[in-house]
Amino acid sequence: MTDFSRLRPAEIALAVQSGEKSAVEIAHDAIARIKAYDAVQPQVWISRAQPETVIAAARNVDERVAAGETLPLAGVPFAVKDNIDVAGFETTAACPAFAYSPENSAPVVEKLLAAGAICVGKTNLDQFATGLVGTRSPYGAPANAYNRDFVSGGSSSGSAVAVAAGLVGFALGTDTAGSGRVPAAFNHLVGLKPTKGRWSTSGLVPACRTLDCITVLTDTLTDARLVDQVAAGFDANDPYSRPLEDRSLTVRRIGVPRPDQRAWFGDAASEYLYGKALDTLVRSAELVEINIEPLNEAARLLYEGPWVAERSAAIETLLVGNPEAIDPVVREVVEPGLRISAVEAFKGAYRLAEIQREAEAMWEAVDLLAFPTTGTTYRIRELAKAPVALNSHFGRYTNFVNLLDMAALAVPAGAREDATGFGITLIGPAHSDHALINAAETYLEAANLPPAPPLDLEGRMETVKLVVVGAHLKDMPLHWQLTSRDATFVGAFETAPTYRLYAIANSVPPKPALVHSNEGAAIKVEVYELGVAEFGSFTAEVPAPLAIGTVTLADGSSVKGFVAEPRATEGAEDITALGGWRAYIDKSQS
Repeated sequence: MTDFSRLRPAEIALAVQSGEKSAVEIAHDAIARIKAYDAVQPQVWISRAQPETVIAAARNVDERVAAGETLPLAGVPFAVKDNIDVAGFETTAACPAFAYSPENSAPVVEKLLAAGAICVGKTNLDQFATGLVGTRSPYGAPANAYNRDFVSGGSSSGSAVAVAAGLVGFALGTDTAGSGRVPAAFNHLVGLKPTKGRWSTSGLVPACRTLDCITVLTDTLTDARLVDQVAAGFDANDPYSRPLEDRSLTVRRIGVPRPDQRAWFGDAASEYLYGKALDTLVRSAELVEINIEPLNEAARLLYEGPWVAERSAAIETLLVGNPEAIDPVVREVVEPGLRISAVEAFKGAYRLAEIQREAEAMWEAVDLLAFPTTGTTYRIRELAKAPVALNSHFGRYTNFVNLLDMAALAVPAGAREDATGFGITLIGPAHSDHALINAAETYLEAANLPPAPPLDLEGRMETVKLVVVGAHLKDMPLHWQLTSRDATFVGAFETAPTYRLYAIANSVPPKPALVHSNEGAAIKVEVYELGVAEFGSFTAEVPAPLAIGTVTLADGSSVKGFVAEPRATEGAEDITALGGWRAYIDKSQS
């Protein structure tokens, strides 16, 4: 079976540079991984280099190393989002009608190749980098690498999945409104969005040219730092390039949104994981709750204000001359920009300058920000029903960053029960890129997160585990309500020792009530797995005073299951000492 463990650039380069491994060996391994993963998600890619081309490039790296060159990315396979030029590949921006063949690679790509990295292909994206979801492409929708029912995040969707699946050591993405951070969070990755102008954007198909950044997705902070050291630098041919500057930060105060301004969109898991992240951050710095409404107002300018016109300008020829060639959702987003006046644009620029002053003052009160990368995630089918509204939820904590000239670094902060990633983003003033990496190293060391869950290589069924306590146990009167829904038996377990069990009075058929109590005991239960729809129909049939809540098992895991309202104990017999419902039934029948 193919090993899809993550490839780490620093380790690969060291092995190749030292002669422990050859670049050709690494290349063969990457080719095999990519071929194997095609059976899972071929839509990660828009185009790929031929195997012989990859091997030839690797052989050249080995020759350069043998000649005494020091190559910081020697033999590292990487991928490039297909809105960034790479010589020898078409650039499509996920729109076949737009495709062209560039003569030269983007300067950032040229630097990476010169450092010994090997480009293996161009990755899929939300068309014209318009979206944070990863579903807006005629080449298919790359799904989350850990649960393919869920979106991968966009617009750098293919790049994120290529890294998460261990196909490449790193991948270039882009980030105008969060496109390099959102997919990093959902796929348990690091996403570095450099300060605007730190990396050249020459050779990039613009989304909003004044805001665009080329970014990198990696497995580790060490690798993000390494790629930045190679890719960063002034480009005289890029009018938005800036001289390199590294601003140090002494992190004593970390700004976080006020509790009343934290938007979770009904996602309790995200809220919980953000709380855990704050518990970690507070060990090394003071947390300062800030009013984020000015940041939200800046964010609204991007899609609800005149910056939509900048997206329209980027694809004006196609938008006017061949609008049907554009994804319908993308067209819905960018077409209104054609009607935005210069007066509106200037008014927006004036207001943004005012908000920029407020943001500058904010840095007097805090050293950096630690925001959720997103407040939630969604299934692909949910996005299909509300593609614009749900996409906007993903941008709640990301859209303002480039408008206000900030650097940002997305890092993992835990996994939901469905295996999708949750992340936080550290945000600092312009040129604080390396300082953010340093702060993230402190956070991740203290957080001591468990490894990412296993990859979704088989395709997960959308299922829910259910704890049953009494009449639904195997061979009990209501067990048919599970078998009729094709429920799968997971196993027999015990609860944590924090429950009391009662035989409900006058219940037909006899049923127990499981009630949480600090003076409880471990109770024997069974766990079954049902489809989401079947779970919903089952829950709808549960009669009061019983209910479906959350039950804690002896191993500390939390599973949906039968609980009871307090009134269930009125006139009931306390049977906790028997340790389970079967023992009570056996005793009653003896």
